[in-house]
Amino acid sequence: MEFEQIYNTYFNHVYLYIRKLSGNEHIAEEITSETFFKAMQSIDSFRGDCDFRVWLCQIAKNCYYSHLKKQKNISNIDGVELEDIVDPNSLIDEKIITQEQTVQIQKLLHTIPEPYKEVFMWRVFADLSFKQIGQIFNKTDNWACVTYHRAKNQILKRMEEQNNEKS
Repeated sequence: MEFEQIYNTYFNHVYLYIRKLSGNEHIAEEITSETFFKAMQSIDSFRGDCDFRVWLCQIAKNCYYSHLKKQKNISNIDGVELEDIVDPNSLIDEKIITQEQTVQIQKLLHTIPEPYKEVFMWRVFADLSFKQIGQIFNKTDNWACVTYHRAKNQILKRMEEQNNEKS
């Protein structure tokens, strides 16, 4: 596949992924351009053991994290506005996410350990399949599914605990 075809095929995927992470169109454009520049430089190192979109999104994520470090905002790396990412009409466990729950989830993401946090973010922010997430970690799609559900359960359990403390 020619690089121009790769660019045309995957540009929108990478742009939307970074747009969701950053919440900023300008940053998404900048990071997407940087991603394809780096991908073009290292295309020979692509081993083909994962989906090309996953490889590009991994580069994009690394570029975005580097951008945050440069901006000295690394402490906010998980502080992405979920209300900008999650369709307000979409359901999680058949409940509509309220703004209060969104803030609560943001805070709780900081409390769950890796790889649960990153798997949860890949699934929610990038809307990757379990197979694609498994490929990122060199694990099975079943591992990704179990890890995601454990992360979600940790968040739900901590939300419940916090709600019980308020009562």
